[in-house]
Amino acid sequence: MNEHMESPETSALESPESPETQAFSGVSKPETSAAGNAVSARELISEAAISRSPVRVPRTRNTDDWMSGIQWLSSTVVLAVFVITFLAQAFQIPSQSMEKTLLIGDYLLVDKVHYAEGGLWNSLLPYSPIGRGDIIVFRYPVQPTQHFVKRVIGIPGDRVHLYRGRVFVNGKAVEDSAFAIHKSQQFDSYRDNFPAGNYISPEVNSRWWVEMHDVVHAGEIVVPPDKYFVMGDNRDESLDSRYWGFVPRENIIGRPFLIYWSVRHPEITGSDGRLERLLYTLVHLPEDARWDRTFRLVR
Repeated sequence: MNEHMESPETSALESPESPETQAFSGVSKPETSAAGNAVSARELISEAAISRSPVRVPRTRNTDDWMSGIQWLSSTVVLAVFVITFLAQAFQIPSQSMEKTLLIGDYLLVDKVHYAEGGLWNSLLPYSPIGRGDIIVFRYPVQPTQHFVKRVIGIPGDRVHLYRGRVFVNGKAVEDSAFAIHKSQQFDSYRDNFPAGNYISPEVNSRWWVEMHDVVHAGEIVVPPDKYFVMGDNRDESLDSRYWGFVPRENIIGRPFLIYWSVRHPEITGSDGRLERLLYTLVHLPEDARWDRTFRLVR
């Protein structure tokens, strides 16, 4: 800035005189003329320099807080999307098909990495193959927008059948007394002697009824490659592979590993049932919360 301010004075002092000035060289110039011109030039350049200076608007504390809040919210959303997409996801148990292992009103965290065969995390996190007895969350083959949770009974290549409600895999009875329950006192030929029952249940999916004849050999279901035979722990109250078929490998989302919250839900019907259930839960939270199931591992 000093260079620009000094240049007008230097120009006025060192430039050669014009012919008119040389003609009247004997007459002295007014002293105020050069000084006034120098001052005027200095003021003009000073004003121009000021006009080019960036104008800084002071940032208030409210603006900083608002920007920090936006950044925090954006980071939280990105992290949540990342976790839900790749690592874990929350689900709620809506039915009694997995009692006594999982109850209506249990809220689960599902590990989506555990079975991530061929996925992004194979080189970073340990991968486990799906085995008999594993509890899995999967997309319902009949309607993939719905999510089901069941226990794996048969893996690819296994031979599965039931006799009087008892499960047999590859000719051996499955020891399931630690988790399986039977509530019904009535014998159901299709359900309890699957697949050798002498009648078809009205709850059987029609597509599965046609497909089932191609996978039954010597009175047993043979599980095809990349598919799994699953059942609910509540054997008599579960619509499972006996009724709609196998679970494809690509439908499996992950394994539930933690019950992070559990609450009893009242039996409310009608169009306003969900709102009434929520209000009821909030009012009766102290007595309806299952504190003993909170942060319990799923096995």
